[in-house]
Amino acid sequence: MQTFVNVFVGFFIFESVGAAPIHDTIIYDSEFYDISLEELPHSFIYDENKQFDQVEAETGTALPAIIQERDSSAPLTEETEDEASTPKLIDGSSAQGSGVLGPQTQDGLPTCLLCTCLGTTVYCDDRELDSVPPLPKKTTYFYARYNRIRKISRNDFANLNNLKRIDLTANFISEIHKDAFQRLSQLQELVLCDNRIRQLPELPSTLTFLDVSKNRLGRKGIHNEAFKDLDELQYLYITDNNLDHIPLPLPESLQALHLQNNNIQEMHEDTFCKMRDFTYVRRALEDIRLDGNPINLSKTPYAYVCLPRLPVGNLI
Repeated sequence: MQTFVNVFVGFFIFESVGAAPIHDTIIYDSEFYDISLEELPHSFIYDENKQFDQVEAETGTALPAIIQERDSSAPLTEETEDEASTPKLIDGSSAQGSGVLGPQTQDGLPTCLLCTCLGTTVYCDDRELDSVPPLPKKTTYFYARYNRIRKISRNDFANLNNLKRIDLTANFISEIHKDAFQRLSQLQELVLCDNRIRQLPELPSTLTFLDVSKNRLGRKGIHNEAFKDLDELQYLYITDNNLDHIPLPLPESLQALHLQNNNIQEMHEDTFCKMRDFTYVRRALEDIRLDGNPINLSKTPYAYVCLPRLPVGNLI
């Protein structure tokens, strides 16, 4: 009986062990890298849609807190959107104002992007401009040479109280408003040479340098006593303008007067000196150019007795 029991128990244990699953040990090496998924010993379930849905859900839950707050907040107001769309300059002002890049031009660019600004000097040379661009209020020196500017309006330089020099050489300027420069209280140098100017505008009394050479002033382009009140004027250049006379009176401060290549045919003896005052000496005016004019300087010898030097011109 004991033997029968031992046999029965042993058979039961054998059946239990045989029914248990057998796990084979698989070693993955480089030889298995080229086999497809279907040939691997274990089956894999790959659901493309399920995978992407899970990735999107995980990405949504990983959004930064600041973005979640913006999504949950009220939409931007119109004023906020306007502020966000307007670029701010480095001084905190708008590009449409008078910040470091200057006011907005007609081309949609700030002046200091269209031109070049160095400190308070604005260079707009050779930019194909057809008008004076709006300048920063602190502009001191303005250069716009070799452009296509045709007209100087009354307000082109309005409120630019720091301007000391304007250079508009080689443009197409034919018209200048009479008050375009009159209100510039600190303007010292004005260069308008190589244009098409027919009438000289009113000039500020602060000028020390004026060059209107190579224009079309002719007989009537300079009104009477145009330079009388320019008590600080030192250099006056009116060459190549078809002038037929010397514009008088000339300020006592004048040091250089260039009138070459005009149509001046005669000169009065009181042009530079005072015939009723033989003690009068005009020491400042040392540079007078009258060459290229149909005038014989030897016919008016008393016109130069008060000068430190004789004018340059035809003496025969």
